[in-house]
Formats: sequence, structure tokens, C-alpha cells
Amino acid sequence: MPGISEERFDLLVVGGGITGCGVARDAAMRGLRVAIVERDDFASGTSGRSSRLVHGGIRYLEHAQFHLVRESIRERETLLRIAPHLVKPLAFTWPIYRGARVGKLKLAAGLFLYQLMALGKSRRHATLTAAETLEREPALGSSGLTGGAVYYDACTDDARLTVANAIAAEQSGAWVVSHTRVSEITFDKGKAAGALLTAQHTGETREIRARVIVNATGVWQNDAADGERANRHRGSKGVHIEVPRERIGNRDAITLISAVDGRVMFCLPAGHHAIIGTTDTWTDAPPEAVHAAPEDIGYLLQSANAYFPRAQLTAQDVVSAWAGIRPLAGGTTSNPTAVSREHSIISDESGIIHVTGGKLTTYRSMAAEIVDRVQGALDQKVQRAATDSVELPGADRADEIARLQHNERQLSQSLVDGLSYTGAHLAYGVEREKAQTLSDLLIRRTHLAFETRDHGKSIAGRAAQIVAPLLHWDEQTKIARIREFEQDIGRMFAIGES
Repeated sequence: MPGISEERFDLLVVGGGITGCGVARDAAMRGLRVAIVERDDFASGTSGRSSRLVHGGIRYLEHAQFHLVRESIRERETLLRIAPHLVKPLAFTWPIYRGARVGKLKLAAGLFLYQLMALGKSRRHATLTAAETLEREPALGSSGLTGGAVYYDACTDDARLTVANAIAAEQSGAWVVSHTRVSEITFDKGKAAGALLTAQHTGETREIRARVIVNATGVWQNDAADGERANRHRGSKGVHIEVPRERIGNRDAITLISAVDGRVMFCLPAGHHAIIGTTDTWTDAPPEAVHAAPEDIGYLLQSANAYFPRAQLTAQDVVSAWAGIRPLAGGTTSNPTAVSREHSIISDESGIIHVTGGKLTTYRSMAAEIVDRVQGALDQKVQRAATDSVELPGADRADEIARLQHNERQLSQSLVDGLSYTGAHLAYGVEREKAQTLSDLLIRRTHLAFETRDHGKSIAGRAAQIVAPLLHWDEQTKIARIREFEQDIGRMFAIGES
């Protein structure tokens, strides 16, 4: 574990999802001595399995979660400003059909309220006639269509947004390490005082000291006795499927009301593909093993086919299917959709600060609140960092990849026909985005595993050849990394019983 300072840290963040990386960035920008440790890769859990939306949460208006909507709209605008290379505006068409649970008047009222809460910071929505709705999205079914609306939110690359926060934390002085497990929390007179760390690939161990520990492991809570993530919060499983976009024909994003159960869901553009999702069901599955079940896929296909009758999607159209677990704070209802996406911050008797809940869009404001708590625990005056105005790193990515392709011709060849990924994307991921494994590169620094039916298995050997010199892999290590990648995609993209 190179690069670690021997000095005592003010803060140890356990968990490298969007929340943990946001906390590390914020704390480091405030001048705290910060370490963040992730067991696998940054965004390898829920943060890399989202709908890839940065949205104001229009669907939360139905449950009167007005504070969350206001916060989400504000944070959406902030992310559009500080990460324009990662967060892009996205138009949504919301078609209305005769007898729909959300009719014209209810939608118009909701969008009006949504606009008011944006305080003029969002592009204005517009109501549409049936003809105008079909002009925007001609692949929609016309039978029973009475009109619609267009409104605007944003989309992102969820994994790379997470990685950008990790890199920004490092640039502000944090010690940032992935593929390293917190094998034990250490205590001093009953108070958490540090942790024993074990590198996943080498088995190397060391101890670090920290005055405050933040547990940002999502649905898991670390068991201080043995370091295993044994105590879990209840989580909601969200499944997405990816299908060829030409099979559906959507131009932009489309908001759907499922004909199965009346839930709000989306059909989203993703290059040559469309993402349909998501489900929302309680699960006790561990995050590393959660996957789509046939009934999840059937639900999503049935919901989409109701809006796109000419598509007649079947399971054979599904290029990939995956699931993540939403770490919901509280939630005793049988319907997880009704549970607030607000977050919870709790300190236990040992002083560890546990955070759960929240959403991708609001990670930055959530991180600021957590670091306020950290500074309170350190008996420091709370002094907010300018995380809302300092741009996240990575804006030069496209230029740097183009430079690599030009300077090293062997890196310019496409990895898969029909997709834009080249060896330069992999080299950049290793050199600039802290990737250490094939899963880091093919699942999260690129989305190649999502966009191919074999999830990148056929090009894993070639990818290993490209990055082996950069990561100092010998032949035995290459074989091991390929095997690990095959195991990872087998778990993540498997379709089986829940």
C-alpha cells in the first residue's frame, strides 16, 4: 500500500461509492487529513448500477417529499456547473394515455410545481398535444394517446462521476486506496481509533489511526469485531435492462407509468442502446451477489412494450441486465417506492458515523452535512468547502484519449466492432482514473460490459495484454485477472432466481 503517510488521520472514510468519495473530497478541501478505503473498486456497488440520472426527482412530488425535490433540483444545477464533462442535460417526454394514473391535469400541476421549485434555474417544461408527442417520439403507441409534456433533467456516467470525486479528493491531499479491505476496526477505551487494512491482491496489511471514522458502505454496516460486513440495512433492489435502441426507437428519455403496477419508470438513451428501468422491490441479497431475476426482466419488458407496441421486445432482445441495491434509510412499509430517498446520519457509541440512504443526485450536499458532523466530532469550527464551485477533474479525458490514439497507433484500434472503445480508453483508465483490474476498466471506466452480449468476455485477453505493462502484470497475474473478471461479470450480469 504505497503512498500512505505515517501521520494520524483526522478522518477515515470506509467505502468508495459516491457518498464516500464525496465525503473524502469535501473533507480534504476543508484541510482535514483524510484517508478513504474501498474494498473493491470505486463505484463497484450501487453507485455504478444506477439509472445514470441526475434528476430533480419529479416523481417524489407524489409522496410530498418537497425538501428532497428542492435539494435535488439545486444539486442537479450544481453538477451541471462543476462537471459538464460528466453531467449532461437530457430532455424527457412524458406521454399521457387515456385512463392513465397520472393524467393531463395531474401532470400539468406537477410540472408547474416542479418549475416553481426550480426558481427559474431549469429550462421550462412544455405541454404537448398527442400529435406533438408523436412528433417528438414517433415510436410511441398512438392508440389512446391524449397528449404529453416535455421537461428537462440530466444524465451522467455514474461510475466515472464517483471516480472523479475520488481523484479530486486525492488532488486535495487525501490518501485514496481501492481494492483494500478494512479487516478490523481498532478501538481505544471503547472509541474507534483506526483500522487494520488488507490489500486484496497482495495480502499486505497495515494499521492506520484516525480520529473519526465515517462508514459509507451503503446497505452494509461494518461489524467492529471481525471486520465483516455482517449487519445490513434493508435495501431495495433496482433492476435495469439494456436493449438495442433501434428496437425501441426512442430519441430522448421517456417517462413511463408501468401498466403492470403504476410505478414511474424510464426508457433512457445510452448510445446505440436504450436502458429500461427500474424495479423497486425489497431484497435481503448481499450487494455483491444481487442480480436480475426473470420476473424482473419480464416486468420491464411488459412495461416498455405497453408504450412501444411495435417493438414487441422479448428476453432475446436484452443485451444486459443488472441490479443494484438502494440503501434506504428506515422503511417498514411493504412498498419501497413509498420510502423517502432522504439520508440518515447516525453516530454509534464508539463514535463511528454511519450514513445510509440518499441518492446519486444529492451526494454532494449529503457529503457536506456528513463532514459538518465530522468537524463537530473533531471539536473544529464548521467551515464549508467550495465543492459547489470547484470543477471536478476529467474534462480533458476525450482530448487525452485522442492523444494516446494518435501517439500510440496500437491503442487506436476498436476493442469491439460497433463500439467506440479503444485501447487508449483502457490506458487512460489505468494512468488517470485509478483502475487496477479488468472489471474496473470494462465495467466502470468504460461500459463495454453493459453493451456487449458476452459482457466483454471475448476481449478480456486482449484487454489484459494492453494494460499488463502499465500494471506490471506477469503472465500468471494476467490469467488471474481474466479469471476474476469472468467471475465478476458472471455475478453481476447473471439472470436467475432472486
